[in-house]
Amino acid sequence: MNRLPLLVLFLVLAACAQNRTFGDRVDDSAASLNLKSKLLFDRKVDTSDIDMSIFEGRLLLTGTVRSDGDAILIEEKAREIGQVREVINELAVLPKTTVKQGAKDALIDQKLEAALLADTGVASRNYRVLVSQGTVYLLGVAQGPNELRRVTGQAQAIDGVTEVVSHVIYLRDPRRDI
Repeated sequence: MNRLPLLVLFLVLAACAQNRTFGDRVDDSAASLNLKSKLLFDRKVDTSDIDMSIFEGRLLLTGTVRSDGDAILIEEKAREIGQVREVINELAVLPKTTVKQGAKDALIDQKLEAALLADTGVASRNYRVLVSQGTVYLLGVAQGPNELRRVTGQAQAIDGVTEVVSHVIYLRDPRRDI
C-alpha cells in the first residue's frame, strides 16, 4: 500500500492545526539563534536567568535581571534582530531564581504543556509557555476566546501558579499579517 498520500494528508493537517507557515517557523528559529548568540557574547549583562520565546516574530522575554539597565539592554539587543517584529519585555528586576523555585517553575511548565496536549479543544502547537517565579506567560495564537479561556483555565488550575499573563492574539489579529 502506498503511504505517500497519507503522509501528505498528515503534513497538511498538521500545518493547518498550527496556523503557521514553515517560513514562520524558520524565521522564528533564526531570530532565536541570532538573539541568543548576541546575548551570549555580550558580557555586559547577566542573561543566565532569562528565557525567551519567539512566535511569528513576536518575542517574549521573561525571567529576572539585576537592574532596569540590564532589562533595557536586553530589549535593545532583541529589537536589533531583523526577524523580530515585536518585543514583549516581561523581565523583572529581582534576585536570581533559586534552584527550588526553578524546579517549581519547570514542573508548572511540564504540567501545563501536558494539559494542553491532552485538551482536544486546544491547538497546543499554537502556544508557547514560559514560567518565571510562579507566573505563567503565554504567547501564541488562539482560535478564539473560548480556546484562550481553556488555556488560561488550565494554567490557573495548576498548583503553584500565582498569575497567568497572556500575550496570546487571536487567529484574525492584524498583527499576524506578515
